[in-house]
Amino acid sequence: MQKWEYLTTPLMIHNTTAILNNFGAQGWELVQIMSGPEGGLVAYFKRPQA
Repeated sequence: MQKWEYLTTPLMIHNTTAILNNFGAQGWELVQIMSGPEGGLVAYFKRPQA
């Protein structure tokens, strides 16, 4: 059975593309973007565990 690791990170509106591309290059898959509890956006990522 596949095991996953997860990551959450805030997104800076002015640098969203660079942030997403950086995590994608590290093997993270974007799952969802939501409003954070204190405003702003939070990105949720997953990738297979090694």
